[in-house]
Amino acid sequence: MVSEFMEFLKEYKVIALAVAFIIGLALTSLIKSLVDNIIMPVIAAFIPGGAWKLATLTIGPIVIGWGAFLGEVINFVIIALVVFMIAKKVLKEEKVNKK
Repeated sequence: MVSEFMEFLKEYKVIALAVAFIIGLALTSLIKSLVDNIIMPVIAAFIPGGAWKLATLTIGPIVIGWGAFLGEVINFVIIALVVFMIAKKVLKEEKVNKK
């Protein structure tokens, strides 16, 4: 039973997936901090009131919190760019190793 479990871990690369997941979580919190503490305060200089998380657009009874949404969009774009760059590098190395 133990040997079957170990084979399962090796065959499906579960350990590598767990490590990638943990690194992804750490990367997410790092980029969130970058956006919240460095990028958005610079953008806040151009927002009336200067509080980017509280920036809203009011249309009648509807209040749209666009400041917080903008911060999350920037988070997503940076994370997607980093993942793209890592995937491109890894896939390039796999192609080279297969030749």
